Amino acid sequence: MIDYDVMYQQLPGTALEAWGAILPDKIRQQIEGRGHGELQKWLAALERLPSITPSCIDLNSASITIGDRNDCSTTDRQLVEQQLRVLLPWRKGPYNIFGIEIDTEWRSDMKWARVMPHISSLQDKTVLDVGCGSGYHCWRIAGEGAHLVIGIDPTLVYVMQYHALQHYIRSQQVFVLPFSDDNIPAAPQAFDTVFSMGVLYHRRSPIDHLTQLWELLKEGGELVLETLVIDGEQGRILMPEARYAKMRNVWFIPSCDTLSLWLRRCNFEAIRCVDINQTTTDEQRATNWMHFESLADFLDPEDHNRTVEGYPAPKRAIFTAHKPKKSVKN
Repeated sequence: MIDYDVMYQQLPGTALEAWGAILPDKIRQQIEGRGHGELQKWLAALERLPSITPSCIDLNSASITIGDRNDCSTTDRQLVEQQLRVLLPWRKGPYNIFGIEIDTEWRSDMKWARVMPHISSLQDKTVLDVGCGSGYHCWRIAGEGAHLVIGIDPTLVYVMQYHALQHYIRSQQVFVLPFSDDNIPAAPQAFDTVFSMGVLYHRRSPIDHLTQLWELLKEGGELVLETLVIDGEQGRILMPEARYAKMRNVWFIPSCDTLSLWLRRCNFEAIRCVDINQTTTDEQRATNWMHFESLADFLDPEDHNRTVEGYPAPKRAIFTAHKPKKSVKN
């Protein structure tokens, strides 16, 4: 079930050709070498998924759709749902698999709807999605005609969710790898478009993250960046004392003008802030597929404009920026 042979066949003659020799061992190390106590349970769930041929695959609907309920027996549908529930929590989606509605914590389709009107065409592009989770946005990118979509996420259960979906979609374009941006193999100037959505504020050095994204892009390539922001002038940054919205690993939340400055200092051009949106409990919430605390638990119950710690409530901005065609790095 954990098989990337189709991806390896796509690499010769591309800027990612060198990955073909190094990825098998690196992926094996990331999956098997970390000694995750749940790994065998997840692998067993993938093996138990029944073989069903979906009558349709729709990567362009808000809920990514694989087949319909008439494609399989009630027994097989129940078996599919049982195995998908082994892979909880499902955070990014939603999905509809043979009539099984996976109502994920995040309505990722809402973010996609905010992103899509503002980005360059993805037709025939090679695309990287950093911190992709189960690959929801990767599938949507493929639906827009991308040639090759690589998603990376270090959380193994999300990679397993991708493989469960891929078991039925059998995509020749979309591959989610068990890496973070810290340990992804080098791929200088390999991607036409790089997405980094919901990652920057988790980085101890946001400048290093932006610089790495710059290096991954081809000359003229586009960065699509979504991150937490705060109100304020250039130079304003929030660094939480300990937690932010109960998250331990939030380091720097800039104002939009500060983030624009960071992008300029990292040699991006054509920088645009195309959307600012305060996250609501319609977009992020606990569900039957994600039982843990969610946004409602992270906000001050008396004032949903503040977090439980007293910081401004989560507000997210989407930026687009380009690597110059003739790039000169400081």
